[in-house]
Amino acid sequence: MRYDSRLSRMLHILVHMARQAGPLTSEGIAAMLGTNPVVVRRALSGLRDAGYVHSQKGHGGGWVITCNLEQVTLLDIYNAVGQPSLFAIGNERSNPDCMIEQVVNLAVDDALREAESVLVERLRTLSLGELNRLFDARRAAGHDGSLSCEASL
Repeated sequence: MRYDSRLSRMLHILVHMARQAGPLTSEGIAAMLGTNPVVVRRALSGLRDAGYVHSQKGHGGGWVITCNLEQVTLLDIYNAVGQPSLFAIGNERSNPDCMIEQVVNLAVDDALREAESVLVERLRTLSLGELNRLFDARRAAGHDGSLSCEASL
C-alpha cells in the first residue's frame, strides 16, 4: 500500500528551512528527500501560495521560510498541501443496494469521521515551532538517528 507522505515531507522541509541561515535549493531538498527537484518545486508551491515560504531565483537563491513558526500549525500545512487523505482505508461501493454493505459503510464512515476529527484537532494544536523544539530536545538527549539529510543541504 502506498501512503501519501506530502504532509510529513513538507514538515520535514520546513523544519530544515527554519534551521538554515540561508535559502535551500530545490536540488538540495530533492537530494535530502530522494526525489526530483521538480517534485520539490511543485510541492512547495502550495506552501508559497499560502505565504509560508518564498523562492528566490538566481545565484544564491532557493527556498526560505517566511512564516512565524509559533503561529503556523501542522493543520495549516496540511491544508496548504491540499488536504491529502488521512486514511488509506475506505468503503466498498460495489453493491450500493445491499443493506449489509450500507450498514457496514455507515459504521466505517462514522469511525473514519471520528478518527479524522481527533487527528485534525491534534494537528491544530501543534505548531512548527513545537516541532523545532522537539528536534532540539531529541538531539540534546542524544537520541540515535541519522542527520544525514542535513548533509544533503
